[in-house]
Amino acid sequence: MELNANNQVPQEQEEPGVTFEVVELEAAAEDDIEKNRKTPRKGVYLLPNLLTTAALFCGFYAIIASVNLLFEKAAIALFAGMVFDGLDGRVARLTNTQSEFGAQYDSLADMVTFGVAPAMLIYSWSLSSIGKVGWMVGFIWVACAALRLARFNVQIGCAAKNYFTGLASPAAAATLASYVWLGSDVGIKGENLSILSALLAAILAGLMVSSFRYPSFKEFDLRGKVPFVNILLVVVMFAVIFSDPPKVLFVLFLGYTLFGLVGGIKRKFAN
Repeated sequence: MELNANNQVPQEQEEPGVTFEVVELEAAAEDDIEKNRKTPRKGVYLLPNLLTTAALFCGFYAIIASVNLLFEKAAIALFAGMVFDGLDGRVARLTNTQSEFGAQYDSLADMVTFGVAPAMLIYSWSLSSIGKVGWMVGFIWVACAALRLARFNVQIGCAAKNYFTGLASPAAAATLASYVWLGSDVGIKGENLSILSALLAAILAGLMVSSFRYPSFKEFDLRGKVPFVNILLVVVMFAVIFSDPPKVLFVLFLGYTLFGLVGGIKRKFAN
């Protein structure tokens, strides 16, 4: 054993930083893995967002048709948009392709299709004849549709699935569109019904932001088996609707609107 100048045994020298570098590398690797887990994958699901885009296109076309006084085509476009809007969410759930992007995109598309487009339709067909009152009612519709969608978005996690709180904006838009379609189909000029049109639009707008309950039909299972007679009922329903679409659709959606309104009034008086 060799002694140094101070007669002390020399200590073994450690390679500086080796242990710390290994620990730092392991920590960095764990951080990268955690970041990869938290970072969402780029891209969006095609099918549900394609259906949402179709609904948005229908709303945009309805606006263009309303400006060009093509009221029947505008109303039909709104009903087509309602069909696409009903399909995108169900398709996303069936194919397990739900996403936060899809939910936000659907909400923005609904604002155009069921907020702006119906207001333009009823204003161009009837409300423009009563001046400022007409565009004020149109703006009330747009504002209530926006409030309805915002409330729906913040209540997604806690709201009941078997009913809507307030009249859903697609149902409200369908009621207004079928009203315009019926009036145009029988040859009534919208300016002759301006007061009735303003009252109907204002009531529907108020129902959208009300607390009345409306059936949502979300519990209807498209993947489950049903009795054979149900298929026959669907066939009969399509036959009845296509026998006279403006009248049948107006009666159906007006009945749905009144169902929630009457039920809500009964519950309030019962309490």
